[in-house]
Amino acid sequence: MAEPIYRACEILAQLLVRATGTQITFVGEENIPARGGAVVAINHTSYVDFIPAALAMRRRHRRLRFMIKAEMQRVKIVDFLIKRNGAIPVDRGSGADAYAAAVQALQDGELIAVYSEATISRSFELKDFRTGAARMAIEAGAPIVPLIVWGAQRIWTKGLPRQLGRKKVPVTVAVGRPLRAEQDVARTNDVLRESMTVLLQEVQQHYSHPAGECWVPHRLGGGAPTLDEAAQMEAEEIAVRAARRKPHQSR
Repeated sequence: MAEPIYRACEILAQLLVRATGTQITFVGEENIPARGGAVVAINHTSYVDFIPAALAMRRRHRRLRFMIKAEMQRVKIVDFLIKRNGAIPVDRGSGADAYAAAVQALQDGELIAVYSEATISRSFELKDFRTGAARMAIEAGAPIVPLIVWGAQRIWTKGLPRQLGRKKVPVTVAVGRPLRAEQDVARTNDVLRESMTVLLQEVQQHYSHPAGECWVPHRLGGGAPTLDEAAQMEAEEIAVRAARRKPHQSR
């Protein structure tokens, strides 16, 4: 099926990679199914990690359908791209429609991208996983493909200065073997997290991590917060946002 807008976005992404000198290394791309539906579970460390992930799919002549926050539709150009690129808007207050749409897309043979951590990890470690990927894979009878993007946090992430321009940042995309979804959601989720943990650590072994750098996990001698510290920061942010909403809700 011809999708000129999606193809245009792919070309733009490739041009951006070249313009910034970003050096993407792809590992395990043969694990991306050549056909049929699959949930692609991606770790979340950056605002731009969707670009290397989507380009990995292109190398297998596949297209990735992202689940994206519904509020992004308030931006006209983003709403246009969501509609033309087969993305699935998710209302965090009521995600039943998005979930049903994702399951149907999987049954139709699409690759659906899911960030199981939901939000960006400030520690750059894997946070606790939500169960959406496991549940939709089970319901659709589709495999789950674990995918790690590493290095994109150096370009643009939460709480750190953006490193845009021609920075020549190395980024690795590693794709693990597809996992068969079991009927037990919790077990499937645990297996997925274990697989992504192993994949992440394998990638990190071949990536330089200068001591003290803010984008390097604490576990590897970097200046990033620990998982517990990052969780505390996230809790404080949520509390601040909730406090800001209260005056509007009381009117």
